[in-house]
Order: sequence, then structure tokens, then C-alpha cells
Amino acid sequence: MTEHTESRFFTDEPRFRSHPLDEAFARHLEYSLVRDKHTVVPHDSFKALAMAIRERLIRDWLRTQEEYRRNGLKRVYYLSMEFLMGRLLRNILTNLGSYQECRVLLEDLGFSLEDLRELEPDMGLGNGGLGRLAACFLDSMATLGLPAFGYGIRYEFGIFRQTIVGGEQREEADNWLRAGNPWEVVRPELSYRVRFGGRVVTEQSNDGRLEFRWIDTDDVLAVAHDTPVPGYRNGVVNNLRLWQAKATLELDFPDFNRGDYMTAVESKNQSENISKVLYPNDVFHEGRVLRLKQEYFLVAASLQDMLRHFEEQHGPAWDLLAERVAVQLNDTHPALAIPELMRILIDDKGLDWIPAWEITQSTFAYTNHTLMPEALERWPVSLLEELLPRHLQIIYEINQRFLDQLRDDDSADPGRLQRVSIIGAEPDRNVRMANLSVIGSHTVNGVSALHTDILRDTLLADFNRIFPDKIINITNGITPRRWLFDSNPLLAELIMDRIGPEVATDLTQLTKLEDLLEDESFKQDWRNCKWVSKVELARLIEHEQGIEIDPESLFSVQIKRLHEYKRQLLNILHVVTLYRRIKDNPDADIVPRTVLISGKAAPGYGMAKLILQLINGVSRVVNNDTDVDGRLRLVFLPDYSVSLAMKIIPASDLSEQISTAGYEASGTGNMKLALNGALTIGTRDGATVEMAKAIGDENLFLFGLAADEVARLRESYDPHAIYRANPELRGVLDMITGDVFSPGRPGLFKPIFDALVHHGDPFFVVADYDAYIEAQDRAGRCFQERDRWTRLSIINAARMGHFSSDRTVAEYASCVWNVQPVEQACTAPTPDGTWDRVVGNGHATV
Repeated sequence: MTEHTESRFFTDEPRFRSHPLDEAFARHLEYSLVRDKHTVVPHDSFKALAMAIRERLIRDWLRTQEEYRRNGLKRVYYLSMEFLMGRLLRNILTNLGSYQECRVLLEDLGFSLEDLRELEPDMGLGNGGLGRLAACFLDSMATLGLPAFGYGIRYEFGIFRQTIVGGEQREEADNWLRAGNPWEVVRPELSYRVRFGGRVVTEQSNDGRLEFRWIDTDDVLAVAHDTPVPGYRNGVVNNLRLWQAKATLELDFPDFNRGDYMTAVESKNQSENISKVLYPNDVFHEGRVLRLKQEYFLVAASLQDMLRHFEEQHGPAWDLLAERVAVQLNDTHPALAIPELMRILIDDKGLDWIPAWEITQSTFAYTNHTLMPEALERWPVSLLEELLPRHLQIIYEINQRFLDQLRDDDSADPGRLQRVSIIGAEPDRNVRMANLSVIGSHTVNGVSALHTDILRDTLLADFNRIFPDKIINITNGITPRRWLFDSNPLLAELIMDRIGPEVATDLTQLTKLEDLLEDESFKQDWRNCKWVSKVELARLIEHEQGIEIDPESLFSVQIKRLHEYKRQLLNILHVVTLYRRIKDNPDADIVPRTVLISGKAAPGYGMAKLILQLINGVSRVVNNDTDVDGRLRLVFLPDYSVSLAMKIIPASDLSEQISTAGYEASGTGNMKLALNGALTIGTRDGATVEMAKAIGDENLFLFGLAADEVARLRESYDPHAIYRANPELRGVLDMITGDVFSPGRPGLFKPIFDALVHHGDPFFVVADYDAYIEAQDRAGRCFQERDRWTRLSIINAARMGHFSSDRTVAEYASCVWNVQPVEQACTAPTPDGTWDRVVGNGHATV
């Protein structure tokens, strides 16, 4: 970036300019940040620019909210513990249609927009796919003009900043707010009291009705912080409202006067811990308590806010609530919203149980994001009794009434009653949040066709028999604005130049790319876009890690959190296989490969952290072996984030989607990589099944056991027999357990060997090894055929139109929420796959 002292902001020229952004940038730099040419630092320039752009959004932001109020449209409230927003500057400029204008303006003023973008921290509000999906949905809801709010927590610290020391993961605080957040607007007037603990007093009113009072509670304030979410060039600006915990009293003044300063502020610190850190370590009791407090804090503040707005519009007409309000629970984390709404309607608003329950069920919908039973939240009854005693009473009542209805309908299956009960059996009595979510919602959805089928057939099979129409499928999607236009502007420009700009809001337009498969000039341009992205990523890796990689090599990418079922381990077995082949025959004709892996392991997940160590151990050996001669590189990129993904994805040739079939609910990384022209090597798992159907099996590298085959094999599976019978696999595993990749630390990786060979290999790594190696060999041979690979790359991108989050959100709007868009016209997909022009309260075909 040009030195700031050379910028004409710091000259004596008159400051009257014709460009509003110019004026706003200068004004915020000088008057909001109080900087002159002697005190300005680079981050000030980013903050001034962000403030200037936010200022440009404010009029549309206010007008959008007024339009929602004026039209009385039904609103969607999206409750999520995570919103993995990434950096906002590029995305907001793209949606405003102002990126090039801003870039040119800043160049004229002596700044680089690209440099300023790198100064923005990723918002530390999420961890993985759950939070990124929520962020994509916010973008699509605004682009479709839907009256929608996102509700989350304003975590002061993100999950953690990952560093690698001696090959091991180290966790450091992710203080993303240390320099403030220029995008947000603090709303101190929107502060709500959230209560914990205390006791419940039951009294009888004059008319004989039981009344419940929750008293003697420990209280904390939830203060609103709003972030604008603009739609794509449609004038709509929606709102992400994040809650920060504040103490009801700043300090205990008598304690302070006595000189007991620590005690004086102790209550304040404990209260504000609620919004301190995303995902506190719940291995310890204190971490579980804090996590439960976070979940209730989110729903209590959000419901107070949305009901305040409802009463302003409609008064106490609670029978209208479900007609005017739709609440989506993003997984089970916000499930306490169900008993909380019941508490408000019964205890505060005076409704009887039956109408309150009908309203509650009609208001909530629940998205399930997991197929792993251990990932379904369960909270100890004792913990809810301590923190939320009134809610536990309500949960017991919900459960009792539900089970009584089942007994009336069918008393022949007591086992089913226990399976669907919200309260788990002795000895560890717990509250099953998934069961609560299903019972308390009008609609439950899976996030891919395979995932939904498994939910209906196994995990929620009893509920599917009880409520045969409740569980539906809505396959996930990604926003093309972030994951093509922002992350890969060269490719986006090429696509728009050839098929038109409508693709930004109508991703099905990508099918037109197939008309260009015989266009040699277009195919060369396509390859050039990929090559430029690979060169940029190679430079980044060399700069940060000192590892040289060949941009002409096949870039194989696996980017997702470290987990055994996602099978980074299978990827490493392939790398070691290639390494052994080179060592056995140094002159072998090996397709040059660069294997790139990035992702975080949960701090308490020992096996995932050990696999990460193995990745780095193999990398160290392979990358420094002269026999390899650059033909094979393994690179682990630390501290995976949205902004890092935006650098990796455009450069990817091969997308590793290799989870054990039947374990991945959907996946969205698979969609992002394919949209940017990467070919998929993967199992038939999650949404990859639907991608294969759309793209064509022949245009991917599918391998391994299907979900039903995994289920059938489980009882008779013998990984040790496969290990004994397969010489290549045996050689690879023996290298790992033989300390080749852990010099000086004998036995370090033996637990990995034991898990695969002696302890049942629960995720079928050994079972899928041969098929995976064969698929990788096919991918390597295909990569050598340049024209064939280019054609497949174009076909993969061209057939990704269905996987836009615009289509996903339109299906929610139609099938779950029953909401209509605001009157601003915008292009929107409909569930049948056609695209309409949304205007007012109806659809007018374009």
C-alpha cells in the first residue's frame, strides 16, 4: 500500500469533493477516529472506509425496516449460536455494486483496497459449516427481499486462533474485537433482562388458576449490537442482531468502599462471561454451565425482542403470533426457545396451556444438522433445575402431555415411549434437546436428501411414524456472491462476460457454460483463472511457511474441521502411499501433487489433535526428502477461516469429500469447491450424493462404501483381516506406527494404528482404503489430460446452479415459513427449480 503520508487526505487542498464516499472516508478518518497524517495507522484507514460504507447503507437499512413495518409482512427470525460471517468489506461492496468504484477512488487517494481488505479480522462468531450456512442464509434472505432477522451472540473471543508448534496444535485467544467493529451499531436502548437460577413459587389465583412466579434470580442484561446485511443490488438491508452480556450493576459499591475490590467486580465479570467466548470447553462442569447459559441467554433476549416488536404492531393478539412470526432453530442450540415462549405466554401473558402450546408449535421450525447420536445435545436434569427451574417444569409438562397422547393412541409399545421421551431414563436423567425440538416445532428439516432419509429411517424414525409429514428435506446451499464473486473475481468476471451478469442471482444460468465446451479460447481463459489463483496461493504458502509448491501440480484440497468421521486420516494414508511408491521407485512417473489440508481440532478432542500431528509429521518428512524432488508436497495451513478459505478454494483442482458415508449431514465445502471448478473425489455422503446426480457420476471420482453398506458391514467388519491381506496398506500403517514420522518420539502414533487395526476402525478408513487409492489414481491420470480435465472442471461448475442458498432459502420461505418478500424487485428461485421475479406479495414470471 502507498505510504499514508502521500495520500491527498493529508494535503492542504480544499476538502470539497463531488464523491460522497470520498467525503465520508475523510470525515471518519479525521472526526470519528481523530487521526491526522502524523498519527494515522493502516487499520485506521480500514475502519474509516468501513464506517463510510456503513453510512451509505444506513438509509436503505432504515427504509427496509420501515417497509417491513408498513406492509405488516410476516417476519423470519433465524436463531443460531453461530454466524461465520468472515470479513464483510468485500462482500458488502459486491452486494452494493460498488467494489470497482471504491477501488478506483482509493487508488486516487493513495490507498489499495486489496491491502485494506487484509486488515479486517474475520468475525469470530462461528466455527464451521453450521455458522457458515447461517451467514449464507442471511445473504440470501436479504437478496430475496425476505423480512428476516438473524439473532446470535456477540462473542468477544472466537473459538480460538490455531498455531502449530512442533507439529502440534496450540490454541490462542481469538480477540477479533480488540480494535473494535466498525460495522456494528450499538443499541443500548434495546437491553433485556435475562434471568438464571432462583426458585419457582406456585400460587392460586382468585379464579382457581395456578400461577407461577420465578423469583430470587441472578440477572444479566443482553444489549443489542446490530450489523447490516445488504442484499445483492436490490436496496434491501436486513439485520443481524447480536447480544452482548452486561452486568445489571457495574460493581457492588459497599464492597468497593470496604476495599474489597475483587469482590466488588466479581458479579460483573461472571455476568459478562456469557458472551466472552464461543464454545467454552465443556469437558469441565464450569464449561457446560456456561454453554447452557449462553444458549438460554440467546433465546431469552431474542424472544423478548421479537415479542416487543409483535406487541407494538398487533398488541396482545397472541392468536396472531404464528401468522406474523416464524422462528427457525438452527440445530438444537436454541431449543430452549420452546419452553421460554411457553413460559412467557403462560406466566407473563396469562394464556392457558392449550392455546399457548398451539401457538408455540405453530411458531417454531427446527433444522437438524447431525446424524451422530453423540452430537445431539443432552443436558442433565440437575443442571436445568439449578439454572432454569421454571423451564424444567414446563419441559416436564410438555413431555407428560405428549406421552399421554401416545398412550391414548397406542399403548402397545412402551419402548417407543422411552425413545421419544424428552426426559432420558435413569441413572443419568437428562433433557434430550432434539426430542424437545421435534415435539415443539411444526416442521423439522434435514439438509440433504440422504441425511433426511436417514433421519426418517433411523435417528427420528419413531417421530416420523408419529408425525408422518413433519420431517422434510431442504438441501443446503451456498451464496454465490461470497463464494464466487468475492472469492474468485477473475473467474466470476469471465463467467459474466460469457453468459451475463444475471448469474449473480440466478445460479442456474451457469448451465450456459456447457455451450462453451468446444470454445478453445474460453477453455484457455478458464485454465488461466485457475493458474493465477494457484500462483497466488503458492506465494502465500511460501511466504508464511517457506514451502515451495509447483502451481502446475494437482492441488488436492481438504478443508474442514478435524474429526475422525471426516477422515483426514484417509487422505494422509494416500499421501504416505504415494511417498512409499516414490521411495520404492525414485524414477516412477508420479503425477505431481500438492495436498493441502486445513481445519481446527476441538481443544478436548485428543484423537483429532493426534491426527493433526501426524499430518505435520508426514509433511515434514515428505517435503524434505530429496528423492521426492518436489513431485509430492503436503501442506497444513493453520488457523482455517472464511478469509483463508477464499484464498484456497479458487486454487483447488481436486475437492476431498471423503467422510464415512452416512455421517456427513450435507457439507457445503463440497459445493464451494465445485462452483469454483474443482472436481470432487468423494463418498456418496451428504449433499455429495445430490451433486453427483446433478453433475453426473462420470464427472466425479466416487468411491467407497455407501451409507447402507456401512450399516450392513458394521456387525461383521474385521479391519485386522484387511490389514493382513493388503501389502500396500500394511506397509503404510507400519510406517506410521514405526515412528518414521515421529523421530525421537517412539509410539506417538500407535493409538492411530490401534484404532484402525485393533479397535474396530469405527469410521471404515481401512475398508475404503483400496477404493480411495484407485479413485486417486484415476484422478491423477485424468489431470494429465489437460483438455479433459478442463472440460470436467467447466461441467462441474456449470451444473451447480441447484446448490445456491437462494434456492434453499426460497424453499424455507415457501415450505416452512410461509413468508413473502418486500416489494423491492429481486430475482428469486422457487422450490420447483424455476426462477421468478419476486414483486410484492406474489410471483410474476420473468
